[in-house]
Amino acid sequence: MARAQGTSEPLFTGADWNFDLLRRTYDAIEEVAREDLGLDVYPNQIEVISSEQMLDAYSSIGMPLMYRHWSFGKHFLQHDHLYRKGARGLAYEIVINSNPCISYCLEENTMALQALVMAHAAFGHNHFFKCNHLFKQWTDADGILDYLDYARHFIGHCEEQHGVKEVERLLDAAHALMPSGVFRHRRPRALSLKEEHQRARQRRETEERSVNYLWQTVPHHDHPHGEDDPDLVQRKREMHLPEENLLYFLEHYSPILRPWQREVLRIVRNIGQYFYPQKQTKLMNEGCATFVHFQIVNRLHERGLLTDGAMLEIIHNHTNVVTQPDFDDPRFGGINPYALGFAMMQDIKRVCEAPEEEDRDWFPDIAGCGDWRSVLKDAWANYRDESFIQQYLSPTVMRQFRMFALSDDSDDPFYTVSGIHDERGFRHLRDVLAMNNDLSASEPDIQVVDADVLGDRCLRLRAVRRNGVPLDPGSRDATMAYVRLLWGYRAEIEEVEDTRAAA
Repeated sequence: MARAQGTSEPLFTGADWNFDLLRRTYDAIEEVAREDLGLDVYPNQIEVISSEQMLDAYSSIGMPLMYRHWSFGKHFLQHDHLYRKGARGLAYEIVINSNPCISYCLEENTMALQALVMAHAAFGHNHFFKCNHLFKQWTDADGILDYLDYARHFIGHCEEQHGVKEVERLLDAAHALMPSGVFRHRRPRALSLKEEHQRARQRRETEERSVNYLWQTVPHHDHPHGEDDPDLVQRKREMHLPEENLLYFLEHYSPILRPWQREVLRIVRNIGQYFYPQKQTKLMNEGCATFVHFQIVNRLHERGLLTDGAMLEIIHNHTNVVTQPDFDDPRFGGINPYALGFAMMQDIKRVCEAPEEEDRDWFPDIAGCGDWRSVLKDAWANYRDESFIQQYLSPTVMRQFRMFALSDDSDDPFYTVSGIHDERGFRHLRDVLAMNNDLSASEPDIQVVDADVLGDRCLRLRAVRRNGVPLDPGSRDATMAYVRLLWGYRAEIEEVEDTRAAA
């Protein structure tokens, strides 16, 4: 392992850590992150926690403040049982998208691992959280901690006023609908989470006098309405139908929910929306953090600030993170986002610095430009997983991962290999992998299409089948049971084919 000679003393020489060593190492990491890589980060808050605290953070979706719910305790016991049996290890760190950015480091880590996770979380993830357009548009890093504190106290107050069972019943339904309780394509008027929590009391007082309670006195008019019926058209216009966010619709239009129940739905919906960008950028986020820590620790080693022993330990753990088992390996569980994200970003650096002729054909705008830092920072800021793959996945990486595409037609008794390593195959592989990372292609597309408030009060949902794949009957029936619970009246769902795919 070659290292440039210098006069710098290593930051540490043993495995044990203390807070002075953490501070000195953090300062050295920050210097490389800012001056060499040019990263833009929130202020960092590094906390060293025990294994039990790390398990507790797992269970409460990684947040330092969270309301109580039985599912968090269930997850804690599950993770704790596996950890103590030795069947599962713990993450080296958890990082929170907030301002300041909070990074939890496990106290059992060696000093070399603490350096690795600080570079990974406090600078890699931190930069991505602050700069990516999805996080800028959909999350409020300044207000999330205050909002979670408000949510915990509000739901605790509801438990005191209305009973734990009643609140848990509502949270069960809201959590079950959380995947369908996010805005994917539009957003109401922007409102920070801090403002949300400041306006909550005024909103509840207003809703006490809202027209929703008059629904119980509205007479029934059981007559059919056609699609061209003026009342139906006007109703859909007033209720902004179709609506993709089930929790948003139920929060605003359910005829049975009390103001405190609407506020609980709003809390769950806001938290679900806060985490939605992370689902869209798993590959990019982890790839960015892994690439950043790899660059930083190598720079520190070149300057003599990390010993060969510390570097070997870091590389060993880095290699474990980016390992990609073959498709026929018993450990295979899909493409490792750490491995693919890191490989693509390393490849972008290669294309910028030393492109081959093939790279100039595929990436004429960046091949040989030399400025890989700007190219990567632009990608981290402006792409999400599927668009990043469409733009930057190269034949070199596809060959490295030995990728191939399979076609699984329901009318065909056999799989068909539809993408191999030729010009046409590479482009097909890129399209297929991008689609596999597109949440809009993998998550159910369910929308509210009508709510007959003056008739039978039936709530009508519509699910669009993609590629002819229907909803899972068990999940569909369980979801509809929770929709009926929150709506208070009959609710139906129809499945239709995706006409856009046919077009």
